[in-house]
Formats: sequence, structure tokens, C-alpha cells
Amino acid sequence: MVKELVVTVLAEDSVGYETPYLGQHGISLLVDAVTDTAGTPQRLRILMDVAQHPDPLLHNMELMNIDPATIDMVVLTHCHYDHTRGLVKVLEAIDRPGIPVVAHSDIFRPNFEISPRLRPIGVPPADGEARIEAAGAHLMLVRAPLQLAPGITTSGEVARTTSYEGANRGLFTLREGVPAPDPMMDDLSLYAEVEGRGVVILTGCSHAGIVNIVRHSRKVWADSSPGIAAVMGGLHLIVAEEDAIQSTVSGLREESVEQVLAGHCTGFRAQAALLREFGDRFQPLYTGLVVRWQDHGSS
Repeated sequence: MVKELVVTVLAEDSVGYETPYLGQHGISLLVDAVTDTAGTPQRLRILMDVAQHPDPLLHNMELMNIDPATIDMVVLTHCHYDHTRGLVKVLEAIDRPGIPVVAHSDIFRPNFEISPRLRPIGVPPADGEARIEAAGAHLMLVRAPLQLAPGITTSGEVARTTSYEGANRGLFTLREGVPAPDPMMDDLSLYAEVEGRGVVILTGCSHAGIVNIVRHSRKVWADSSPGIAAVMGGLHLIVAEEDAIQSTVSGLREESVEQVLAGHCTGFRAQAALLREFGDRFQPLYTGLVVRWQDHGSS
């Protein structure tokens, strides 16, 4: 169980008004958790994704007085370059031999677009498997949910059950040398069960569909059946049709999600729809945003 959860947006497509931080296309979240291990509080610091350029990311961390050496582990939500490029340089800044890097077992497969032209968009070669290990990291490539600490787990692969999510049109991979649509099964999220609040769901791009991700969390936490305190991250609705946006917003309402914090690939139209539905329970993401969940409230 998590006693306190603090999430800091280190990199995102927008920045806070009158702040000194640098924005970039991509997302990176710093997750600070206090967990209860046999009655003893333990602190854990997780870096979730690294956006697409390490220089502004590390610049922002310096301005925020965040020492990279204090990061305990890294989680990669999926293969795309705007979540993985520069990982090796970030690992070198962290400089912790054996630091776990958790990702899906297929994260290093080819991933590309063909419209309007061929463009590789997967993990860059400079941040490939061998280079990550050469930087001293311990890769943990898994398909199933993985507990990172008491009350914190990765989602593992998420079943695609809704009719309006998870199509991922325009994304391709290679299967035995043949181009084929890529369903982005490597898409994973972080689930953190905060005592007295419920589950906070942290996403990279929600390629699996955010409603699917929320429903999947109920399977992961089937024993305790907590509510959904919040979803935070990219929702990948920027190119979605209006009916898909409305279905997603309705789905989040029906799943009784208390708070939505969305940015990156969510898109303005979807953010507006979320604002209309959730009111002051909606928060657009921006670089420098800090959100806290604990038993007596969030800020």
C-alpha cells in the first residue's frame, strides 16, 4: 500500500505559465512514493519515460533540484521515440549500476509509420538493448504485471475490450520481414494504490485505450477492489474522431474515475471534452506540474 504519492511532470509538450522549464514533444514523469513494507515506511523514486531529448529533461531536473542519482528505477511505457530517446544519456546521469529498467518484452521491435512517408518511430538504435545494458542498467522485459513495490505495479499487457479504443491505425511493425499493423501490445501503465484514496493510474500514451487501462486495473487489484482516484498522462486522442472522444469521456465517467490529468498526445479537443465533463476535477498537464495524493487529500 502507498502512503503518499507525488508525481512531477519533468517533460511534456507544454510548460507552466511563467516557469523556467523547457518543453518538448513527449512525456516524462517522476514518481515519488512512500510505501509500507512490514510496517516500515520505504521511499521509492521511479522515472517513467524520458521524453525524446535528454538535455531539456536533465535541465528541468536541475532547476527542480532533482538529483538523477536518487532515481531507483526506470519504467518505459512503450517503444516510441518521444518516450525513449536519450535513455542511455539519462542512465549515465543517474550512474547507478544495476538500476532496473522495466519494459515490455517486445519494446525493441521495429515500429514505423508509412504515411505520409516511411518513418521509424520506435526505440532509437542509440538507446537499444545492448546500449542500455552497457550503461549499467538491468533490463527487466515482461508481459505480465510486475510489482515494483508494495502497492505499485505495472499493468502488463492490457486487453482491448472497448469498440472505440486501441486501433492504433497507421502504426506498423515487421513480422518475419513483412510489414504488418502494430497493435502496440507493449503499451503499459503504472498502477499505484494510495491508502484512503484508491488507484492512481499513470500512462505514457494509452495506446491500449484509457478505458481499457482503467478496467484492466480492476483485474490487477481484484482482491481489494479500490476505486480509481485518478488517471494521469497521455490519452492518445489527438487524432481520434469526435465520437471516439465522447465515448472515452463517457467511459471514464462510467468507471467512476475521480480525477483526470491529461496532456501530451491527448489533444485540445479531448482536453476540452474532459473539462466539460469533469470540471475542476480535470487538469491539463504541463512541465513543472506537481500532484500529491495521500489519505487526507491531494494538491
